[in-house]
Amino acid sequence: MDTAVNAAVGTALALQNFNQGQDAQNSLLKKSLDGQASHIEQLMSSVTPTAELASSGSVGTQINTYA
Repeated sequence: MDTAVNAAVGTALALQNFNQGQDAQNSLLKKSLDGQASHIEQLMSSVTPTAELASSGSVGTQINTYA
């Protein structure tokens, strides 16, 4: 019975170490994704907004023809 208890404790400790490693990797991944999101947000905000359709007249009221 002593070996069964030792095996269970060893397995529990191994799983605890594995979970700690996974938590560290997840934290690093989250930081990386947050940094990428920040860069993309800066890039998107630097792009000029698209022109809207004209509200009157015979040209530009149906299709936006900006290239």
